[in-house]
Amino acid sequence: MDATSAQAWFNPAKANLLVIAALVVAAIVWSIARARGGAPVKIRRIAGLDAIEEAVGRATEMGRSVLYVCGMRDMDNVQTIAGVTILGAIARKTAEYDTRLLAPTCRSLVMSTARETVRASYLAAGRPDLYSDDMIYYVTDEQFGYVAHLDGLMVRQKPATCIYMGPFFAESLILAETGNSIGAIQVAGTAMPTQLPFFVAACDYTLIGEELFAASAYLSRDPGMMGSLKGQDFGKLIAMGAIAIGVLLETARVLTGSGGIASISTAFIRLFALNF
Repeated sequence: MDATSAQAWFNPAKANLLVIAALVVAAIVWSIARARGGAPVKIRRIAGLDAIEEAVGRATEMGRSVLYVCGMRDMDNVQTIAGVTILGAIARKTAEYDTRLLAPTCRSLVMSTARETVRASYLAAGRPDLYSDDMIYYVTDEQFGYVAHLDGLMVRQKPATCIYMGPFFAESLILAETGNSIGAIQVAGTAMPTQLPFFVAACDYTLIGEELFAASAYLSRDPGMMGSLKGQDFGKLIAMGAIAIGVLLETARVLTGSGGIASISTAFIRLFALNF
């Protein structure tokens, strides 16, 4: 018997994924449309981001610089993208306050992207004359060579504010302790669970997990970004509701032994099972 293969354009067994994805995408599109239409979008206050303006203002008053670190990975990492986006918002404040900004990088592509982002921020602030490529420069791809440069820079120039946003690894505590030793205000943000305790212990403010990704919308107040953020919250609400209902159904099945509840529970689990 000969065997033949045929391309399957749609797998009915995974139709539930299509339904869930359609609901989340519809919520995002609807939220963006509402935000652009002028509807108010409320975002929970993030203390670390509210403190950034105060930190930049302190650097201005002291006549010292702001040091910004985008993390240890290249532009293919979503945390690095978030860090560069936040750098753009901070650069606009340093342009408005005429404060020196320093952003050494450990990847050449991050350097190029950061330069374009900061240049655009200074132009938007009406101070393109203050921008210089010397603000953002490449150091080395080697992890601790880069960290040694940052530590030496902190000790020599004593920036008033140190901001760390992006993916960090073993160097997190080294950077945060050095910044703490020179008396700088430190704001950190990362989605690396193993490094969060070090930032929490040594920094003044820390963005935890998804706060890093929400920061760009929070700082810019762009309607499109804020609407997108609100729409994604709808997807999280679906997941939380499904977990709660599933737990209740399974608990009722175990306690009552009802076949009807068991059938409902099985059907519900199949509906929300993410079998990719």
